[in-house]
Amino acid sequence: MANHKSAKKAIRSSAKKRLMNRYQNVTTRNMVKKLRTTTDHAMAVELFKTVASALDKLAKRNIIHKNKAANNKSKLARLVNGLKVASA
Repeated sequence: MANHKSAKKAIRSSAKKRLMNRYQNVTTRNMVKKLRTTTDHAMAVELFKTVASALDKLAKRNIIHKNKAANNKSKLARLVNGLKVASA
């Protein structure tokens, strides 16, 4: 257990940050799952914009690695573009 006042505060603040990071990560993962199950191209395009933005924010805050965010966005973009071909 921490003995110094600053160390105790660091523990409290890191716990708060951890909870917020987990919340944002789980929320983004749920948005990705929703996008993957979508079959309508127009709805998928709108969802992709919000998901890509959320992934970029997670990468900017170092919650996930920037290459992982880019990889996920690339896969999702291919999925969305595939819906366009399938519906046409």
